[in-house]
Amino acid sequence: MSGSTITRADLSEAVYEEVGLSRNESAELVEAVLDEISDALVDGDTVKISSFGSFSVRQKGERVGRNPKTGEEVPILPRRVLVFRASHVLKHKINPAEGG
Repeated sequence: MSGSTITRADLSEAVYEEVGLSRNESAELVEAVLDEISDALVDGDTVKISSFGSFSVRQKGERVGRNPKTGEEVPILPRRVLVFRASHVLKHKINPAEGG
């Protein structure tokens, strides 16, 4: 599947084929998992998925940016950003020649 995008439908189909739930139950299961992850991140919790990675929300402070076209300074408001850190297992699967 190199170069393609995995969608919710693809995940639901994979659950359907692997677990044997109905297509509707598989879609509901995928939605429930994604909702749980989203809700945890909105609450500021870290989500760790073993052998895959962790998702967390980080607070970025206010800073001054610059409009590249005009050079005018523009304030960038503080905001929360989503951060994903891949596990060593996932990194090794992506780049098997690196590390041990």
